[in-house]
Amino acid sequence: MKFGIFYEHQIPRPWQRGDEHRLFKEALEQVELADRLGIDYAWEVEHHFLEEYSHSSAPEVFLAACSQRTKNIRLGHGITLMPPGYNHPARVAERIATLDLVSDGRVDWGTGESSSRLELEGFGVPYMQKREMWEEAVRETAKMLAMEPYPGYEGKYFSMPVRNIVPKPVQTPHPPLWIACSNRDTIKLAAQLGIGALTFAFVDPKEARHWVDEYYETFKQDCTPIGRTVNPNIAMVTGFMCHEDSETAVAQGLEGFKFFGFALAHYYITGTHVPGRTNVWEKFQGSTPFPAVPTGGIGNPDEVRKNLATFEDVGVDQTIFIQQGGRNRHEDICSSLELFAARVMPEFKARHDARARQKAEDLAPYVAKAMAKIPPLDPSAKIEEIESYPVLMARLGVDISQLPNQRQMGPATDVISRAIRASAER
Repeated sequence: MKFGIFYEHQIPRPWQRGDEHRLFKEALEQVELADRLGIDYAWEVEHHFLEEYSHSSAPEVFLAACSQRTKNIRLGHGITLMPPGYNHPARVAERIATLDLVSDGRVDWGTGESSSRLELEGFGVPYMQKREMWEEAVRETAKMLAMEPYPGYEGKYFSMPVRNIVPKPVQTPHPPLWIACSNRDTIKLAAQLGIGALTFAFVDPKEARHWVDEYYETFKQDCTPIGRTVNPNIAMVTGFMCHEDSETAVAQGLEGFKFFGFALAHYYITGTHVPGRTNVWEKFQGSTPFPAVPTGGIGNPDEVRKNLATFEDVGVDQTIFIQQGGRNRHEDICSSLELFAARVMPEFKARHDARARQKAEDLAPYVAKAMAKIPPLDPSAKIEEIESYPVLMARLGVDISQLPNQRQMGPATDVISRAIRASAER
């Protein structure tokens, strides 16, 4: 089983000038430390307008910064919002490929839709169409990363002409695909589409077994890939804070983890929010006790080891720690990561390679069956010449000098136009 760390960039009110700057710098230091310690993944969300809960609106920038501070840790979009109202598919392809290049091929491409009203309506994404938008965008973005050129697309939610999307990623045909999952239906969808399940639902190991079994059984029997390859993996999140003394670990980490859950519920389920005014932290502190959730990564090393072993036993491929929540302190997060890496992680690392080999052998025939369902890319699409505007206008007999705002086409328009006319006269 592998391990990841997870970032929403939470910053409860009240805010002071410089707080966001400090938060981002500390997060970069934590990722750099995690890389040195041998943690496998750093995951970064994309959210918009979700004050206090998530100030991570440009994950590609944060992950690019991480790429230059680290050597081995994989850098996961957890997730990229795929409906075109948030991100045009071509822009997603360009950013994923660029990040893969600057990180030497360490990107994992998580995808999702969001379901918060603040985000969806803020970008004009219709709630009832967001799943269809996600599916169309993911399928076409995967093609963009793999094709040269991309033959264009006339779709229901976005269209574009033939273009060659550059650059191309290090990992071919594209980085591993994932989808954010909050229930068993989405996990089943992930398996059907041959992509990893990033499970943002807090479940105990007994329930996790059912989710894992259903995911892999569905993958084996009913997988038709949405991408150009498959990524059969299931990851689950849990709270995290590790200290030699169990009570200290709880004191340092549990409140932040509970705030994570409370703020999530505020924006997605139970809350009413006034942008720029609502104090979510204040609401959290005045609320009734938050329902108990599994906190498998909070405790002393023996407790954490025992809890995580139960996830390993039921077949979870990766446990992702929510360590930066609420007002959890940077120093406590770093010391917890160091203690976990020294006292807990080694035995999981020792078992991982053998488990991964066995998994690959067991899934090999099903992976081959799924890959055979991926339709071949069609290189026969008609590729037309695309004239620059001055060339087009010259061919149409348009006198560029008579057009308004001439310089909007570039400072060399006059020179180009004269050259075209001279060439035509010759």
